[in-house]
Order: sequence, then structure tokens, then C-alpha cells
Amino acid sequence: MPDKLRWGLLSTANINDAVIEPIRQAGRSELVAVASRDKNKAQAYAAEKGIPTAHGSYEELLADPNIDVIYNPLPNTLHCEWTVKAAEAGKHVLCEKPITPTLAELDQVEAAAKTNNVTVFEAFMYLHHPQTLQVKEMIRAGKLGDLQLINSWFAYYLPPEDSHNIRLHPNLAGGSLWDVGVYPNSLAIVMAGAGAPVEVWASQSKGETGVDVVFTGQMKFANGVIAQISCGFRSPFREGAHLVGDKGIIQILEPWKPGAQGKESHLVFLGQDDSRENLVIPAANPYLAEVQAMEACVLDGAEPVVPLSLSRHFLRSVLALYESAETGRVVSL
Repeated sequence: MPDKLRWGLLSTANINDAVIEPIRQAGRSELVAVASRDKNKAQAYAAEKGIPTAHGSYEELLADPNIDVIYNPLPNTLHCEWTVKAAEAGKHVLCEKPITPTLAELDQVEAAAKTNNVTVFEAFMYLHHPQTLQVKEMIRAGKLGDLQLINSWFAYYLPPEDSHNIRLHPNLAGGSLWDVGVYPNSLAIVMAGAGAPVEVWASQSKGETGVDVVFTGQMKFANGVIAQISCGFRSPFREGAHLVGDKGIIQILEPWKPGAQGKESHLVFLGQDDSRENLVIPAANPYLAEVQAMEACVLDGAEPVVPLSLSRHFLRSVLALYESAETGRVVSL
């Protein structure tokens, strides 16, 4: 077992910038390679980012014996293919969300991870952050009393004329729910603590390319908790989450990328007696936290913070929400 995890980037995607420095900052990781289907592009990217090795194909990266972990930031519809290939090459994988857009593909990923004895998990960085862990603990400790309602939202403006943007491509699992709605969806499932919802209802507005650009949904869980989520590409940036119980309310001001800019984050707790408490969470990079989680899994034998079983709950919920939005009916899971 190596003392450090050696990481390779599967493509030169812009989102790589979120993990490059965290990999370098993590105590037991190092960034050693990047791949592109264009050798010249890989070499230029490696030179720009200070990455030692550039590979001219994804296959070449997976065959590199000096790589332990692959970061997979490819388009949603390529996540399964290359995560499975990486697992079959004996590589651990941190795969961008959504890990797959279909249950059949998730079955393939799960089988490949098990057969090849590698760790694979979905890159929901915020679920690793101390802020999210504190909210979970407050719920567990009964701070809210009986949890009743979860409201969460994530939206930003994506110009309609940017029709070539991958997020607007219907054949690449584009759409606001797949892009940013998976965050409120996953938060609701984690905080409700009852697995996937048992019933969902949703509504959507589609844009010029045919994908959803505004999406709202309601989810009912087996324990009675209700979640309401919204997301979209047609409003100024907005984010937030409220968790409501009979004894108090938690307001999460910056739920999705707390600490990413090196700043502390804040929770607000509102009590039954109209009291207000501001809780300060020290700055911590959520992307660094997920890199450290991979270190713990591979080097220490820890369980993933986001196991594939949890990703299955996330995916079943998203698919049900899309079904409801398309049919106009309540969908039972």
C-alpha cells in the first residue's frame, strides 16, 4: 500500500480547477497525471497546471501503473463507461455528480467496484464539509425536535444563447435538475435520513434545447418528512436551505460550497422562543475534505461518506422527479 495516493485527471475539464489544489494540499495525495484525447492539449494543460505527466488518451492514463485514483469529470453520459474502465484497471474513482444518469449504469459501476475491490464514490463535496456534518449532528441530537420540512434551492443564470453549453444538451443528460438540482435533492435525502423518498411530485419549464431550465419538486419520505426543492438556469444566483422542526429551524446560508473561498460559513438556528443563534463554522475547503475522504477509504479502510448505496437513493429520486415532471402525476417509488 502506498504512503500517498497518486491521482490522475481524466480530461482537461474546467471543473478540474476545483480539485487540483486540494489534491496538492492533502497530506497523503499527489497529482501526477492528466489525460486528453489530444496529446498536444494534454501536454499544454500539464505545463500550465504543473502536472508531471500528460497522456494522449484516456486508455493510456488508466494503464499508467503510477496512478492509484482517477478523478472523472467527464460529461454525465460518459461517467459510467470510464468509471467502470478505471475500476477494471484497478483504479479508485472520484466521479463527478451525477455518478450515472440511469440505474442500469449504476448497477455496472457498483459491480465493477466490487469485483475489482476499489473505492468509487460520487463527488458531492458539500456532504464532506464540517458544516453539513454539524447540521446532521444537530438533527440527530434532537435540536430541531421532530424534523418536519426541508426547503432547499440552487439556481443561477445560464444564457439561452449559450446553446452549446453541455448543461443544455439533451443527449448528454443536461438540464438544471441534473446540474444543480442534485444538490438540494441529495441534501433532502441525507437530512431526512429515511432513504429515497416514497413519493414525489414535480414541475418543470423547458428551454430552447428541450432540457429543463426551471425545476421544482416535492418529496415525501417514509418517516413523514417533506422536502421541497427548486433549481434552475433562469434566475440570478441563489442558494440556501431551511430545515424546520417543531423545536427549531436551521437556516443554511451557503449549503453547497461552504469554505471554498477560504472563508468561514454560517448557520442560523431559530428557537421556539424566537431566540436566534449564529453558528460559525471555520473555513474548510469542501473539495479538500472529499480528497481526504478518498485517502481515508483507500489508505485506512474507512467507509465512504457518500457510498454507492446512498448514490442509488439520490438517483432513484431524481429519476422519479423527472418522471413526475414529464407526466404531471405523483410518482411512487
